[in-house]
Amino acid sequence: MDFASVIGYDALRNRAAWLDLSARGKIKLIGEDRARLLHAMTTNHIQQLTPGTGCYAFFLNDKGRILADANILCLADHFLLDVEPNIRESLYQHLDRFIIADDVTLEDVTDTTATIAIEGPASSEVLRAAGVPVPESDYGSAEWGTRTVARLNTTGSSGFFVFAPIAEQETLISTLEAAGATPADAEAFRVVRLEHGKPRYGEDISDRFLAQEANQPQALHFSKGCYLGQEIVERVRSRGQVHRLLMPLILDTRVVPEPGAKLQIGEASAAEITSAAYSPALEKVVALGYVRTEHARPHTVMTLGETHAEVAAPSF
Repeated sequence: MDFASVIGYDALRNRAAWLDLSARGKIKLIGEDRARLLHAMTTNHIQQLTPGTGCYAFFLNDKGRILADANILCLADHFLLDVEPNIRESLYQHLDRFIIADDVTLEDVTDTTATIAIEGPASSEVLRAAGVPVPESDYGSAEWGTRTVARLNTTGSSGFFVFAPIAEQETLISTLEAAGATPADAEAFRVVRLEHGKPRYGEDISDRFLAQEANQPQALHFSKGCYLGQEIVERVRSRGQVHRLLMPLILDTRVVPEPGAKLQIGEASAAEITSAAYSPALEKVVALGYVRTEHARPHTVMTLGETHAEVAAPSF
């Protein structure tokens, strides 16, 4: 990390930092059937959401593989999907294919909407100092003039996203900095994400994996009724056929391994790393990886060559 990254990293861990996430995809769903469509397309219970609430969910294919993940916000007259930049277009097309006679209109508002993340243990205090309404519940949202504030995060720490018209981006950032938020770069956010064991679609989750393998129980609802991929999810649940789980890892080294590196127990393969970074706070490498189910317990010891590694608790 350079000096600016270190300053942002320290703020993100101990106070509050902001990051421009405007490249993240933002898809609006409008129309009377919007809740019904999303309910039939995702792994979570959309029809029970009310304005100001939200959830995290997966979109699956008919084989139960994860095509996308999304933060889903229920607002007064529409749903807003917040998604990774690399799945914005494919998810839009996926949804559009299933709109036949439904009263649903999709609108990609990514280019007209800024997204600013404010994360860290003092993020609530920063927002209050700026006069911003603070949603109390995870995935909750509140209106702030022309802006929407949602309790979301990318790092696993306390955090919020502010969605604003793109013309208000610079004013918004100035307001947050005046209230005490420090700028941080994507590298600092990524390190803290891995310190907290929070996965990211495209790095740690992809269409290689089944819903339960991603080990994100908050994305799944087991009594909501039918949805695309539900048959596979239920079969895995009822039979307990999960062979690997995404878990946080700590490696006793400063050398960051490449994605795909294999960890072993004895001569047998035990885990595969998906993403990793050096943690200045721990002075070790933190990572996420898919661990064989029989080894997916905190403090299970593995090796990567001569390097000692172990399964970590879910967050630090």
